[in-house]
Amino acid sequence: MPQLEATAAIDFHSETYKDAYSRINAIVIEGEQEANENYLKLAELLPESKDQLLSLAKMESRHKKGFEACGRNLSVTPDMEFARQFFFQLHKNFQDAAAQNKVVTCLLIQSLIIECFAIAAYNIYIPVADDFARKITEGVVKDEYSHLNFGEEWLKANFEASREELEAANRQNLPIVWQMLNQVEADARVLGMEKEALVEDFMIQYGEALSNIGFSNRDVMRLSAMGLAAA
Repeated sequence: MPQLEATAAIDFHSETYKDAYSRINAIVIEGEQEANENYLKLAELLPESKDQLLSLAKMESRHKKGFEACGRNLSVTPDMEFARQFFFQLHKNFQDAAAQNKVVTCLLIQSLIIECFAIAAYNIYIPVADDFARKITEGVVKDEYSHLNFGEEWLKANFEASREELEAANRQNLPIVWQMLNQVEADARVLGMEKEALVEDFMIQYGEALSNIGFSNRDVMRLSAMGLAAA
């Protein structure tokens, strides 16, 4: 049981752990906040799916409160300024796309990239989390799959019309994920999360999402590799 041994070896109350956690915890709080705002914006852009998107936005807001409680449980103050900078480029790209009514790009950023990033991070974090955070995160990750599913289903139904914009949005935004992973590599390791495992899990989630939408295996490999050299 190496994973349990790893958890046993982690001192959740050490200054080193709490320092790293202040940034990782802030990232998940900010990620859920931005997801809430993004789904509210998508509800405006896709009025026919408004109720479902407002429901997803509400869920993200609930997740945010759960992760804030995780920080309080360890007496950690999240470094929200760091987190806002961390998401700055994806946040800006989403806002720019929304202003241009580029629904496909918005869905790729929020429903595919951010949700797959979150699922990967939560999957790798759960086995090494403290008991309180584990329970919260296990509940959250189940919800995230339904958020990913909304984007998949919409893009699948509109695949041929969306394909060109999807490829362009992937080319613009996927390399940002690798930069983000590099930025938190050291902090994640303190929490017991290895970057290689995060990359692998993200690649699996994202590749499956692209495949479900309608891309061929060859296309999935080509699109998933975009910017991977930076990882």
